[in-house]
Amino acid sequence: MNLNKIFARPMIFSLCILLYACEDFVEVDPPAHKLVNQQVFNNDEMAESALQGIYNELFRIGNFSNGGASSVTALAGLSAHQITAYDQSDLEYLEFEENEILPNNPPNLSLWNSAYKIIYQVNALLEGMESSTQITASLQERIEGEARFIRAFTYFYLVNLYGEVPLALTTDYRKNARLTREPIADIYDQVLLDLQLAVEVLPEEYRDGERIYVNKYVAMAFLARVHIYLENWEQAEYYSTQVINQSEIYSLLSDLDAVFLKNSTEAIWQLSPAGRGSATSNTNEGYLFISSFPVFTLTDNVPENFTTNDLRYIHWIGYDEEREAYYPFKYKDSNSSNNITEYSMVLRLAEQYFIRAEAHVKSQNISGAIADINHIRSRASIDLINSNSNITEEELIDLLMEERQRELFTEWGHRWFDLIRFNKASTILGANNANWESTDIRFPIPEQERIKNPNLGQNPGY
Repeated sequence: MNLNKIFARPMIFSLCILLYACEDFVEVDPPAHKLVNQQVFNNDEMAESALQGIYNELFRIGNFSNGGASSVTALAGLSAHQITAYDQSDLEYLEFEENEILPNNPPNLSLWNSAYKIIYQVNALLEGMESSTQITASLQERIEGEARFIRAFTYFYLVNLYGEVPLALTTDYRKNARLTREPIADIYDQVLLDLQLAVEVLPEEYRDGERIYVNKYVAMAFLARVHIYLENWEQAEYYSTQVINQSEIYSLLSDLDAVFLKNSTEAIWQLSPAGRGSATSNTNEGYLFISSFPVFTLTDNVPENFTTNDLRYIHWIGYDEEREAYYPFKYKDSNSSNNITEYSMVLRLAEQYFIRAEAHVKSQNISGAIADINHIRSRASIDLINSNSNITEEELIDLLMEERQRELFTEWGHRWFDLIRFNKASTILGANNANWESTDIRFPIPEQERIKNPNLGQNPGY
């Protein structure tokens, strides 16, 4: 499905799609000539159903977010040389491995389209609520906070994968059909605006006790990440500290096999396999990496980055003797039915320690940075950094990057984005890739979208 077709749909049709996507579908059958927003959202239940439809979309059909073969985790993992296609004849994925992505690459198009579909659905939901007078005020506020968070979350990944992208904030097809790409700074401004509103209106508690729903601390955790990417060190430190301090809600688990279980205390935000609406209950990551026919395996440089006594190496990396290949083993369930034990991890506490450590380094609080990194190293049972050492800022940043690589491998493209934002991509990825060019840090704008909308242009190098 291309971007223009998505944006060309009337808003009401999208809202109906949202309702259909959720498990608890609410039948709506007004007269055909009166399909207006007020009739779709004429009570709280319908608004809740529409929001649930977006959550389900994130895991079920949203390829960019569902942990499948066209997700950020997979495609950015390939680009960062953390994973490799098990079937080396699969040219679509080899393009990412070799950092030679063609503009007509199908997984790239799938990621782009699924992200914009989520954005369109959020816009439809927000517009539908704005024109309705039948929704309880407190519920409308909370739904708006969750929806705006999801839009900000989606745009964050689009801007970091593609650079300048269209900024769609409406369902008006006349405006959206010929959108141009906006400057990166403008995209980030909207991300910050949406996240700040989410922080202000969302409750601290998880709805129904499930960490698959966005609360205030989910928004704060993501704000911390956005600010670290924007080099706003003070804000990044503030928001990460707010999350870390919620020790009654979040904690680093000593049992590494429990980290990726549903509602684990290390989880800040997860996605549920129930969103796909079938009996299958394993995560897509589980199937992708540890099934009998894995799509991807680890590249050799990932296990080589660990010492053999590192608990993450012991618990999170497996070895397939038959295939003579290492594989990610963070998720343990590759094929189950009606027995959800794991949720797909999106945000977790360990990253917040890294964010605060980076902010400390940049604020010349070296001892604070070392203490935060040591929280993670201690959990992994590896040697701690000596707080009395005369370590330089540059050396500590290098250590932080290494620790992030070990802790966050095959999770949401962290390594790919770290290489880019620390200006290490050409040095590290180009060392073993003769075809590497500095412009490879951006994915191409899908050719199919540019044919529909010539205003999109193309990233340099493609």
